[in-house]
Amino acid sequence: MKIVSLSFEDGKNIPPKYAYKGVSGGKNISPHLSWSDVPADVKSFALSMVDPHPVARNWVHWLVINIPAKETELVEGASGKKMPPNSIELYNSYGELGYGGPQPPRGSGPHPYVITIYALNVEKLNLNINTNLDTFTSILESKIITTAKITGIFER
Repeated sequence: MKIVSLSFEDGKNIPPKYAYKGVSGGKNISPHLSWSDVPADVKSFALSMVDPHPVARNWVHWLVINIPAKETELVEGASGKKMPPNSIELYNSYGELGYGGPQPPRGSGPHPYVITIYALNVEKLNLNINTNLDTFTSILESKIITTAKITGIFER
């Protein structure tokens, strides 16, 4: 499986408009994402966007579950507005539902934002919207068929 974005290239900078509201130029718009080479037996998808930088300590920017198997794209600005039917956005580390863009501390260097799409062997996950990253990862573990990742960089 592969994941790409029209919003940024893998390993390259994420443009400011996708950054969190407090960042100069930040509009907190979720990026475009599309995935391909999907396994035939996939029943749903889940998605995570996490900053693993030592300062951020796995800050969760976006968690989504129950993306239908027929979906292969999230349009720019989908979070909170144009998500696929039946998909559920969970709380991020900002304490908000849905997408929360990059906002690394000034002077902490470049931060990697790792977006992972998970192809799952179940149609639905029954997770609380307050589920944290450790629980999300643990519950998904036995249900993952395959994954694909794309990483964007942001620094202030």
